[in-house]
Amino acid sequence: MDALLEYSSRLIAEANTDFRRYLYEQINWQNRLVGLIGPRGVGKTTLVLQHIKNNLNIHQTLYVTAEDFYFAKNRLTDLANNFVKLGGKNLFIDEIHKYPDWSKELKLIYDYHKDLKVVFTGSSVLDIKKGSADLSRRAVVYNMQGLSFREYLALFHQIKVPKFTLDEIVNHQVDVPQIPHPLPLFADYLKKGYYPFAIEDDYDLKLQQVVNQSLEIDIPVYADMNISTGRKLKQLLAIVAESVPFKPNMSKIAAMLNISRNNIADYLLYMEEAGMVAQLRDETSGIRSLGKLNKVYLDNTNLVYSLAKENQNIGNVRETFFLNQTKINHPIVSSTLADFKIDTMDFEVGGKNKGLKQIKNAEKGFIVKDGIERGFLNTIPLWHFGLMY
Repeated sequence: MDALLEYSSRLIAEANTDFRRYLYEQINWQNRLVGLIGPRGVGKTTLVLQHIKNNLNIHQTLYVTAEDFYFAKNRLTDLANNFVKLGGKNLFIDEIHKYPDWSKELKLIYDYHKDLKVVFTGSSVLDIKKGSADLSRRAVVYNMQGLSFREYLALFHQIKVPKFTLDEIVNHQVDVPQIPHPLPLFADYLKKGYYPFAIEDDYDLKLQQVVNQSLEIDIPVYADMNISTGRKLKQLLAIVAESVPFKPNMSKIAAMLNISRNNIADYLLYMEEAGMVAQLRDETSGIRSLGKLNKVYLDNTNLVYSLAKENQNIGNVRETFFLNQTKINHPIVSSTLADFKIDTMDFEVGGKNKGLKQIKNAEKGFIVKDGIERGFLNTIPLWHFGLMY
């Protein structure tokens, strides 16, 4: 226990609080049980350490990771009991999905210790959702994704830009005199600005490790897959990466991977939850998730540049960016007239020479252009959609 307290104090003291992710201000830390989940590498650990350093009494707070060797011989419930006896008030558990039966023990801790606040994080969205049934009435769970273009400007270039809503963007109310020429910065963001660890060395190698761990460890453990099935996931991701974008033909994919076509939809869902791909569905009159799958994209543009290698397609990059940045706050589906539909608005994404043909019959249609600094009429710069969070 002493070693855990010492390790916790050191990590909290070393936490850098200069830059904070968008979710920092949105979390209600007063809840007794808070979950923070999302793909690997988006900055969840840093966020909780910042909160501790900025707001809590370090002598009443303990940060642990479920990967610690301490848990090879000790249970979470025992840790919580001992910590409360020492006067502990705030327990933070990182990588919670690495601990067996984590949801059952969190439930017991919640029920037994009314004055203890618990925050847990998990890199695998899948495992957290799988275990959340026991916690559905207790835990408030927040989902976090990678950096927006706005956050990239702040972290990489110390340029602070306000957030803009979708309505403000389509009505040309974006005003950012801090960046008179945003396009070179935007081009850099598309290649290496989505994950906070891109500010460190060996970004490409670390990003490959994130992909491998998600496909070879997180998903197979969740879905009880064997090693060979994990390799199928990598093959499927490679197929998506090389397409522009990928319009799934389940029978054809099944033949290529030598698996049942009935498994493809599950595999794609697993990869979406793990932050590797994004699925775009048709609009339906009922539940959106029941709409027919229209296209599959890689989750973000950094993955496109990392995985597609020589097969990068700029049109695919643009659409991937637009989908990634808008889906965090808006339900987005495929459009029968253009590329995307958000509420009653149709969006066609393209380069600076893109015409109006696709949206001429749209009631509220917009052309989203890459390669332009400012918008006009129903034409909006692509980079503006990176300022929404």
